[in-house]
Amino acid sequence: MIAGVRVKNLKVIPDERGRLMEILRSDDDLFQKFGQLYMTTAHPGVVKGWHYHKKQVDNFAVVKGMIKLVLYDRREDSPTRGEINEFFLGEHNPQLVQVPALVLHGFKGVGTETAVVINCPTELYHYKEPDEFRVDPFSGEVPYDWAIRMK
Repeated sequence: MIAGVRVKNLKVIPDERGRLMEILRSDDDLFQKFGQLYMTTAHPGVVKGWHYHKKQVDNFAVVKGMIKLVLYDRREDSPTRGEINEFFLGEHNPQLVQVPALVLHGFKGVGTETAVVINCPTELYHYKEPDEFRVDPFSGEVPYDWAIRMK
C-alpha cells in the first residue's frame, strides 16, 4: 500500500426503513480535520483524474454505484514511489479511502449505473487559488491503463 494511504471498512446498517452508513467521524483514528464535504458523480466508463493536492488530504467513499479508485505515488521522498493502488469502492464494497497530499488519484465509474462519490477533504476549496493540480489520464505520464482488464 502507498505510504500514508489509509482504508476504513464501513458498516452498513439496514432495516425495514432503509440503511445507515457512517462514513467519517471526528473520533476516527484517520480523522485529521474538516475542510468541506462534497458529492460528485461518475457515469459508467467515465474517468475523472488524475488530480493531486499539495496540502489537501481526501477521504473518498461511494454511496451509490461503484468506482475504481486508482492512486499513484510519484513523491520523490516516498518509500513507495512508483507504486499504484486500486480500490473498488461502492455499494458492494463500502470503504473510505484516505488519500495523502501529493499522491495522484483518479477514478472511473464501473458497473451499469452512475456512481455517487462523497469526499470529505481536509481543506476548503479556494476558487481563486485552488489546491488542485491535474494530469491528463491518457497522456502516459502515469504508468496506468484505464481499460478493463480481463483476468
